[in-house]
Amino acid sequence: MATNADWTVVFDDKIIIKQNHDGAEPLPYNIDDDSFWNDSKWSNIWAIQYKDDDHDYNDSVEFRDTTPHATWTNSNLGNFRDQFVDKWDQAHLARIQSDWDEDPREESDKGARPTSYSSY
Repeated sequence: MATNADWTVVFDDKIIIKQNHDGAEPLPYNIDDDSFWNDSKWSNIWAIQYKDDDHDYNDSVEFRDTTPHATWTNSNLGNFRDQFVDKWDQAHLARIQSDWDEDPREESDKGARPTSYSSY
């Protein structure tokens, strides 16, 4: 398993976790997108630990069967950011917009409603 991963993906639970969210505790989001999770390329994957540091040896793709764990690059699964970080960012934006909507303060006190969020 990767050490000090920035991101964890748990396929059975359909969860993407940003491990260090703005210095806070890990923040998971359940991603409700069956067409994404049911893609055949994920069928043998249990979990992914991903460290966005350009050192592939820090990543780990964990398989369901006896296939040895592999790095993200060696697993040839595409771009991690496009597939997982963007989904997490969308879920997080929805959350901070909901928090903003539910905040009883006047808009002048809480600032403009968030319209975007990017982990990078």
